[in-house]
Amino acid sequence: MNAPAIVWFRNDLRIADNPALLAAARTGAPLVALYILDEESAGEWRAGAASRWWLHHSLAALSQSLAERGVPLTLRRGRAQYVFEQIIAETGADAVFWNRLYEPWAMRRDEEIDSQLREDGVQCHRFHEALLFEPEKLRTRQGESFRVFTPFWRACLAATPPKRPLPAPQELRAAPLPPDSDDLEAWRLLPQNPDWAVGMRNVWLVGETAARAELADFARHHVADYKSERDFMGRVGVSRLSPHLHFGEISPREVWRAISDPGSIGGEAYLRELGWREFCHHLLIAHWELPDRPLDRAFERFPYRDDEIALDAWRRGQTGYPLVDAAMRELWITGWMHNRARLVAASFLIKHLLIDWREGERWFWVTLVDADLANNSANWQWVAGCGADAAPYFRIFNPALQGEKFDPDGDYVRRYVPELARLDARYIHSPWAAPEPALREAGVRLGGTYPHPIVDHAKARERALAAFESMRGRASARPA
Repeated sequence: MNAPAIVWFRNDLRIADNPALLAAARTGAPLVALYILDEESAGEWRAGAASRWWLHHSLAALSQSLAERGVPLTLRRGRAQYVFEQIIAETGADAVFWNRLYEPWAMRRDEEIDSQLREDGVQCHRFHEALLFEPEKLRTRQGESFRVFTPFWRACLAATPPKRPLPAPQELRAAPLPPDSDDLEAWRLLPQNPDWAVGMRNVWLVGETAARAELADFARHHVADYKSERDFMGRVGVSRLSPHLHFGEISPREVWRAISDPGSIGGEAYLRELGWREFCHHLLIAHWELPDRPLDRAFERFPYRDDEIALDAWRRGQTGYPLVDAAMRELWITGWMHNRARLVAASFLIKHLLIDWREGERWFWVTLVDADLANNSANWQWVAGCGADAAPYFRIFNPALQGEKFDPDGDYVRRYVPELARLDARYIHSPWAAPEPALREAGVRLGGTYPHPIVDHAKARERALAAFESMRGRASARPA
């Protein structure tokens, strides 16, 4: 009788287009499907609260899919190296199959596990499926990693195209004596008291089936207009696939295949966004310090401010700028935020409030269901002006003008800032400019039902530019 093979699920919580699962199934060996909650190795970057909520439901969905194919999902919590020792001792497994992760802590851990397992006579089979292109294989003409997106994307398009998605295994065999599993509920990934996940339950379906349905709907009804509609926050113009991609409920190859349509302007624009996701991972692989240190080291001298009151107002969506507040409340309620809103909210924190981008990075890590280390850190650095291909620091969004342009009727603000819902669209993005009769008619009392702006835009812009010049002055004043 064949010894069992372990399929180690990580951020690949699906059956289809799963190279590790398919390769293990094709050996004919009985399978042990394993998920390890290894929070110790992840350290400060273990899953945040919103991601833990998503993980619970994604594991439940994967467990059901595997059970329908006769294989139970074994859940274990602890340091992965020790869990493997236990599982191999319990099952006699002689092979482990897994798909690659790209977080620095995971890469270090996986190398240690691979070395130890091989030393113990256990075969290790590793695959890559979370990205379209392997980050290390894309290089400039000088053989270096890319720091600018456009040439990176050109290199992607010139590379061998992504392979066709793999089919789901036709048959899976379970190990005759599967190891005991932890109880998913006992992991307490869901909020206990209070239950703050009501809003997320109302807007998300989790799991591989849901991801496929979301992709099919986007490809059928929205991708054609993606380029023209993607910035409008009150409309359905984006895919909302980011959490499904992060947890691997659908693969980027499946998305690529569904969206690729030569001549489609919307499709090309969306694939470019997939390319930005690839670029973020490329940066993280090349710069493991990306989550903690600015790529532009000059910004280590930037005079950020410690302002807990302003930071708290930003987190709670009480800044007095309706678009920023709507964005932060959408995040708190749904665990997600429209990309245009992310840009405006992040810029406000860094440039209007002069608060360190890492404060925002960590808040998003806790509150986003699609929190991804590469995307989160690279995008915060991009907005802060200190990352790769970054937006110039002097690009400071005016939240009122952004709202007028990308939420012209105020639908987005009305949805998430209901205290302004009755305000005329002319004033909904700048209620401080509304005449008193218009405020009274809408039931708005500035400083009462809705706050005054915590900073003046023009003065905050001047302060931010002065801080930037101060940083540059410090750099030039350094001794040779």
